[in-house]
Amino acid sequence: MKQFVFMLLAALLMTACQETPKGYVINGEVEGMQEGKVFLKSFRNKMFFDVDTADVKAGKFTFKGKVDQPLLFGLATEEMDYPLQLFVENTDMNVKIGKKGETITVTNSPVNDIFLENAGKVFEKGFDIDSLVTKYPDSPVAAFYLYRYFTYQLPLDELKATRAKLAPVLADCPYVKDLDGIIQQLENVQIGKTAPEFTLPDTAGVAVSLSDFRGKFVLLDFWASWCPPCRRENPNVVKAFNTYKDKNFTVIGISLDKDKAKWLKAIADDNLTWTHVSDLKYWDSEIPALYGVRGIPANVLLNPDGVIIAKNITGEELQQTLQKELDK
Repeated sequence: MKQFVFMLLAALLMTACQETPKGYVINGEVEGMQEGKVFLKSFRNKMFFDVDTADVKAGKFTFKGKVDQPLLFGLATEEMDYPLQLFVENTDMNVKIGKKGETITVTNSPVNDIFLENAGKVFEKGFDIDSLVTKYPDSPVAAFYLYRYFTYQLPLDELKATRAKLAPVLADCPYVKDLDGIIQQLENVQIGKTAPEFTLPDTAGVAVSLSDFRGKFVLLDFWASWCPPCRRENPNVVKAFNTYKDKNFTVIGISLDKDKAKWLKAIADDNLTWTHVSDLKYWDSEIPALYGVRGIPANVLLNPDGVIIAKNITGEELQQTLQKELDK
């Protein structure tokens, strides 16, 4: 009898240990909206993808599901151009979307307490991402902010030092995996390294390779028609091209566009008369990833041997760098 009771207790204990989290329930409310639809969107590589839809009835909606770990998602109504962001974790979450779709509050979610507390601060000048990671080393939120916003702001040494503070428990977090991949790519494109080879179609669909331009100073200009800062920088690149195109210098425009018509129109409108290439894959393009580009505009300057001699030089710095290198 004692043996039977022991075995029963052992079985119950084993069952309890193997019990998995119940999943998430998002109980939501949309201010000023009685009926309609709300879309739950997953996040990947700066893009959102629909994964579920809920009907809004009397201003309320519900999503149910399960995530392997807390991850960033978006919520959007049919009227919203861009989703409101939140982390989804396996708990009963209460969400409220503001009347104009501009604000979101989330309760009963410890992960979102950290995420929303820093959502506005992360864009402020002087925000200390290292302090956030130090304070929350085991939080996917800290990993997300480091990966999403600081891989193109921090010098490589600082980025590596801050990444090293993330706890081992986050090893399987996709943001940490992507962060490690970006760090590896950045290692490969430091000043003094030979620029990685690539081939992309030009505006006519003809394959163009970087090696076709060996022997020239080349500015790899990462941009897109939909990027306002890129469009504002274009006149500066035009000035540089026109000044030095007869001094063994050229530009290769590498676009992160996805709409060819808009890409071609921007080239014409901005008078960009150099070689342009794109696979029209937006942020899924392999070439920006190859060069560790996480934000645009971005650029890389190569010498005639294909060696990287400068990175992310814009405005007057671009003119001064070219003058120094090409007027020798």
